[in-house]
Amino acid sequence: MLLGDTMAGVGILDTRLRYLYVNPALERLNGIPAAAHLGRTISDVLPGIDAKEDVLREVLEDGQPREVTTSGRTPASSGPETRYWHGVYHRLERDGRVWGLFGIALEVSADVHQQERLEQARRHLTLLDTASTSIGTTLDMDTTCRELAEFVVPDLADAASVEIFPPEVGHSVRPAPIGVVRLRRAGMAAVPRLREAVKRFGRPGQYVDYQEGGAIPRCLATGRPVLINMYSDEQISVSAPNPERVAAYRALGFHSSCVVPLTARGRPLGSLTLVRADGSPEFTDDDVVVARELAGRAAIDLDHARRYARERGIALELQRSLLSEPHEPHPHVEVATRYLASGPGAMVGGDWFDVLPLSDARHLKVMGDVMGHGVEAAVAMSHYRSMLRVLAVDDLSPHVILGQLDRMVERSGFDRAATCLLAVVDRFRGVCEVASAGHLPPVLIGPGPGARIAEIPVGPPLGTGLGGYEVTTLPCPPGAILFMYTDGLVERRGEDIDVSLGRLTGLSLPAGGGLEDLLDEVLDRFGRHAEDDIAVLASRTRQPGRPAPAGPPGGEAGLRPGEDDPFRRGSRPGTSSAASRAPRSARSADPG
Repeated sequence: MLLGDTMAGVGILDTRLRYLYVNPALERLNGIPAAAHLGRTISDVLPGIDAKEDVLREVLEDGQPREVTTSGRTPASSGPETRYWHGVYHRLERDGRVWGLFGIALEVSADVHQQERLEQARRHLTLLDTASTSIGTTLDMDTTCRELAEFVVPDLADAASVEIFPPEVGHSVRPAPIGVVRLRRAGMAAVPRLREAVKRFGRPGQYVDYQEGGAIPRCLATGRPVLINMYSDEQISVSAPNPERVAAYRALGFHSSCVVPLTARGRPLGSLTLVRADGSPEFTDDDVVVARELAGRAAIDLDHARRYARERGIALELQRSLLSEPHEPHPHVEVATRYLASGPGAMVGGDWFDVLPLSDARHLKVMGDVMGHGVEAAVAMSHYRSMLRVLAVDDLSPHVILGQLDRMVERSGFDRAATCLLAVVDRFRGVCEVASAGHLPPVLIGPGPGARIAEIPVGPPLGTGLGGYEVTTLPCPPGAILFMYTDGLVERRGEDIDVSLGRLTGLSLPAGGGLEDLLDEVLDRFGRHAEDDIAVLASRTRQPGRPAPAGPPGGEAGLRPGEDDPFRRGSRPGTSSAASRAPRSARSADPG
């Protein structure tokens, strides 16, 4: 009577672990009538549980009672969750003879599941806590997508992929067929046993088409997670991008998927897909909450990266269009220029250079750097460049050009200051007039061995309205190289600028003697660890008697046979440099 009324399941087993007796509570726990137990072992009656029969045999052997926790599913189970029971077993003896075991069991599933949920919540909180240091470490979208996919495996999924919409700028993508959503797979990750197998579904960088009504298109259309604990082929086909994938998913043991949107500023950027395979539990609502939180955080980083990529792409295109290689101002003048961005992780700057022909075979060289980065800096650079070109038409001395440009910028309300170095080279006199608005000094290389940094006064940057620029005349005979640059070439964090500039005195013309070779060597030596964009310009007038390279017929870069030098015309009245140049009648023929 006592065993029949207790809420605990009670069973008596013989020495071969076969049931001799079960009480009504054990019938209910197992979902099997008492008669179906008798004469059969636990594993015969309940093949879906881990009965720990080896432990029960130890109790029979040594007589020491033991507590056992078993788990599994019985005919009384409802729902997908595993059940747990805690039992105590004692050896039964009579007249010194062992004749069986007495066991008492209680179901502890609720306690175990509660503990599992607490442990899962702890893991999820730890996962979210570390996400900020593992995802979004750069402003590169593909890197962020890869970090997100790798972060959720294996803690949240056995395989994961991140798909994003094609970029708005940079290159065009063929249009998708009607009813198809085309995304670019930007990140993939999987546990080791699936890593090679999932590559058949595509690699990062490839475009994937998703059929209408599929899990990812539905997720993107509604902005809500799509959870599919897949049992049938029909359910799997809804998650797959095409029907052919169903057999492949089955072969890999995929049984559950969860798709969450990547949304920022109310705009869908793509999706995160999580997949679980055999050996892993199905996705729960708690898993979806964590996946959505991770996706939301990653989407903010992706939006920053997308906006950055768009702005940088526009700025680069603008800067490239403005920094088209300048024409050589005269067939007897060589010019080489380079622009080097500091890397994909940095915003494009406002560096620029220019070479403009002047009267009397002179030419103006420009090197400038607008403060700041991004589209605004590139636009500001175009304004400076345009205004300077207008002023250069009047054949003014470089310090006068800087003064007028400074006032123009200050009056216009422009809020972007800039440094600028101007050099007017007179190849007949073998000199150049140099003026600086907050810019680093030029370097003179040769002729002959050695290089020296020009000592010139430095005025305030343009746009301050302070003026006060001065001009310095430097010797610049044929064959001497005038080297100009922006601060990205030499400035290094934690290093005195004089030390950085001092390295430039080691420059020399390479064995080939070409200016392009010189710039290759300069950027190889000083450009690798640059923290800012670099613009460099090297120029020289050719030695007397050295043949000039053939240029295009007519125009600035060359002369037709029999034509006069179009730059050897009289100085305009009223220019500041007219008095310092010899009259035309006193000049000899072209020294080139």
